[in-house]
Amino acid sequence: MEDRKLRSSILHPLSSNIGAKLTMNYEPVIGLEVHAQLLTESKIFCGCSTRFGVEPNQNTCPVCMGLPGVLPVLNKKVVEFAVRTGLATHCEIARSSRWARKNYFYPDLPKGYQISQYEFPLCRNGYIDIETEAGEKRVRLTRIHMEEDAGKNIHDVRGDYSLVDLNRAGVPLMEIVSEPDIASAEEAGRYLKNLRATLQYLEVCDGNMEEGSFRCDANISVRPQGARELGTKVEIKNMNSFKAVEKALEYEIRRQIEVLSEGGKLIQETRLWDAEREVTRSMRSKEFAHDYRYFPEPDLLPLIVDDQWIEELRAGLPELPERRKERFVSQYGLPLYDAEILTSRRDVADYFEAAAKIHSNFKALSNWVMGDLFRVIKERKLDEKLCITSWPVPPQHLAGMVRMIDEGKISGKMAKTLFEEMLEKGESPDKIVREKGLEQVSDTSSIEKAVEQVLAAHAQQVSDYRAGKDKVFGFFVGQVMKTTQGKANPQIVNEILRKKLENRG
Repeated sequence: MEDRKLRSSILHPLSSNIGAKLTMNYEPVIGLEVHAQLLTESKIFCGCSTRFGVEPNQNTCPVCMGLPGVLPVLNKKVVEFAVRTGLATHCEIARSSRWARKNYFYPDLPKGYQISQYEFPLCRNGYIDIETEAGEKRVRLTRIHMEEDAGKNIHDVRGDYSLVDLNRAGVPLMEIVSEPDIASAEEAGRYLKNLRATLQYLEVCDGNMEEGSFRCDANISVRPQGARELGTKVEIKNMNSFKAVEKALEYEIRRQIEVLSEGGKLIQETRLWDAEREVTRSMRSKEFAHDYRYFPEPDLLPLIVDDQWIEELRAGLPELPERRKERFVSQYGLPLYDAEILTSRRDVADYFEAAAKIHSNFKALSNWVMGDLFRVIKERKLDEKLCITSWPVPPQHLAGMVRMIDEGKISGKMAKTLFEEMLEKGESPDKIVREKGLEQVSDTSSIEKAVEQVLAAHAQQVSDYRAGKDKVFGFFVGQVMKTTQGKANPQIVNEILRKKLENRG
């Protein structure tokens, strides 16, 4: 009953003056915990594959199954990826960090504990900057640490039993924990997008939320405006998209405000996001912190990272999204909106720059990339991959087509046809234009003949134009384009038409 009541008020949050007033009296405080699966070929403490989508329990061995007598061996690439992430997010890199056992019992955790980091994580005190309506805002990072993933429980629909798939057990993760610096659902979405873009630029995580390689839990409370003391914290789980995170937070903010405004009391708990009903629902109480009985992992030595290696990794960092966005504005003269969209993925930014090296109409290239090319990428679901390696239209072909428009060889309308032909055949724009006869007619003598033919055939419209009915001019342009099968250069058509009509008695 509570969920139904709340949902009805959330669906129309601005329809009630009371709801608006309540929101003004409280402010949300949000911190996010992100688990990012690292793009290593093997697991963190054994040589098993991390490949997604294979048959259950195929990527397993005695180590990741937790059989007696086995010992973990640390994958160096996992540490490298974590250090690169820490450097990219302005963290302090610990020269010495320690592994810990996080003890709890669950069927998908074969050892009965998870190897993680607790008191001494690898990275601390970083930050990520985000854009808000009030300007740039800094979201601090508490820590970034490494850990192994658990397996996966598969529950029988009838509720009779559960199955366990240990393919994910031992898959390397980074946990990236923010300070409670986020003040709205929109800011949370912006933070997550910036973080994911950074990880993708570093090529350490593919950021696929649907496959679980980029997972987010949110801690949220509300407090009276201007108060310094934090409210009762609620954790939200089961959000598998940016949109889901924002919707869940928006709902939970209003739920908590409504409870407090009606004199109720919030409890510290974990809630799940129900995407179908668009509500959060209680999963379990967390009034008392769970005792994981952390203690140092006896099978792994402390992790020592030397200065020389850190500096080598720092020198190898790519140009990151924020810096690249600024450069796209200054170097290419693009609007901030275009620059932000183009640099949100490294492969898209690389594509644009490859085209920009060939032709210098940067804004036109940006329009085609964000318009027609993005449409095709979405239709073919290419955007679900970390990196598009086979573009539907190579950057040199797109640049060549834009150049042909600028040189007057084809019209904008012809370019739409040419783009579809390039998609279908994969051939260069020059070849297609020659074969299809798409080249725009700019020869003034042939256009003059077409104009004369149209004016001679429409004497009444000529009289109307000379009588002051200027709208008839568009009719003439259309008729000339029809006569030339759409190939006449529109600018030249307009010039010749005006001259002929002015001189016509």
